[in-house]
Amino acid sequence: MSATQSESAGFYRLNWLQRIGFGAGDLAQNLIYNTIATYLLFFYTQVFGLGAGVAATMFLIVRIIDAVWAPLVGTFIDKHTTPWGRYRGWLILAGIPTAGFGVLVFWDGFSGSLLYAYVMYIGLELAYTLLNVPYGALNASLTRDNHEISVLTTTRMFMANIGGLVVAFGVPVIVQAIAPNNEWGVPAAAGAWLATMSILIVIGFLILIFCFTQTKERVVMDASLQDEVKITDLAVEFRRNRPLRTLAFFFVTAFAMMAVGNSGAAFYMTEVVKREDLAGLFNALGVLPAFVFLPLVPMIRRRIGKRPLFIAFLLIGIIGLAMLYFIPNPHENVAWVMVAQVVRSIGVIVATGYMWALVPEVISYGEWKTGRRISGIVNALTGIFFRAGFALGGVVPGIVLALTGFVTDSAQQSARTQQGILWLVSVIPAILLILAVFIISRYDLSDAQLVQINREIEQRQREGSAEGTDRTPALPNSSLADPAFTGSLDITQRAPGNEKTPGT
Repeated sequence: MSATQSESAGFYRLNWLQRIGFGAGDLAQNLIYNTIATYLLFFYTQVFGLGAGVAATMFLIVRIIDAVWAPLVGTFIDKHTTPWGRYRGWLILAGIPTAGFGVLVFWDGFSGSLLYAYVMYIGLELAYTLLNVPYGALNASLTRDNHEISVLTTTRMFMANIGGLVVAFGVPVIVQAIAPNNEWGVPAAAGAWLATMSILIVIGFLILIFCFTQTKERVVMDASLQDEVKITDLAVEFRRNRPLRTLAFFFVTAFAMMAVGNSGAAFYMTEVVKREDLAGLFNALGVLPAFVFLPLVPMIRRRIGKRPLFIAFLLIGIIGLAMLYFIPNPHENVAWVMVAQVVRSIGVIVATGYMWALVPEVISYGEWKTGRRISGIVNALTGIFFRAGFALGGVVPGIVLALTGFVTDSAQQSARTQQGILWLVSVIPAILLILAVFIISRYDLSDAQLVQINREIEQRQREGSAEGTDRTPALPNSSLADPAFTGSLDITQRAPGNEKTPGT
């Protein structure tokens, strides 16, 4: 198949500016949302003046509201098209309110007000979901090429981790530099937090505009089918799409693990290691390995396959978490704390980064079965589950702190509280990673099968166009096994002349 034929069939190749432009969208979102996931509990309890238990309850309630909102967003964007495309227009339309609420959640004008905290946090979650769901769907609209999607995902995660590095290292450094007496965990530091978030928000929104200019939707559901989309498609798609179910449960465990560990990190460095000044370095070491290992992911995937890649790096993450737990006297062995953080992050970054490459795969699988490419619905479903993970991860730290007797502004936390904090950064995340290993071992959609699925979809669309219609009903007599894809598959079976598979 020639390059022109491949592109006409949806197997588009992007240049590096377009790849970086798409990935920049995740960089921008991380400048906003990663700050929330990592520092908001710390800010609310140490600076804003809320109790740990109250904050934990709020995190749970807000995430439940967002879980209801996400499917409404997914359905809406699949049924409507903005003047700039079905998905990319929301980078601007939703980016504006997300930026506004991102600043306001860190404003202390109503310090200690639970009502204000609820209103601002709910507003942020709703606006961010309206941005994040279309952005997630945008990936699957750029190309069908499996290798290109792998490169896009790697680029996206590389860029996202640049944002993560800025948040992990930059936020503590900037806040402490601006705050009185360089203390970031006291009420007097509120102005420093607001200034820091304002800087990040402005930069993030400018990057969203860049992402908007560099993306072009090429593989989308035909407009004639969009009126058929309805909210009940979420339940139907979840029931009939086995790879999607596996990925959804993996998202729950992965995001719960990240949320618990990230929320506990600031408390760990402040209350257990007793090196508040090194909190930025500790968080940065949780991101830096991404710049070494993420570019290697496409090569590793080709050599060993998707499932072995996930399992190997998840096990590396578990080893790093075990090291964190068993380090004696962390305040005296800071170097080993940093080593353990690097080992943990190598495993977690690769596994949780590459999982986004599976989303376009399950979208294509659903399109192969039904004829409709409902990217918004699928991303809403995955969004429900990763928000469930975030909800769990957001609630657990507050509950653990409350149960172990955490005292705000205490010069010395009890041994019980310190042990609870240690569980937040090591034991609970390790348990969740073990569960993630079991879940991802059930994902059985191979690269060869995915290539065949996409070729069948494109063949149906060409046949439909020749008959004067763009509708692409599923083929019940497809050569692919269904639904579990057991057995072997000759991917050249329908390829005239045994041409090379696009993207390989």
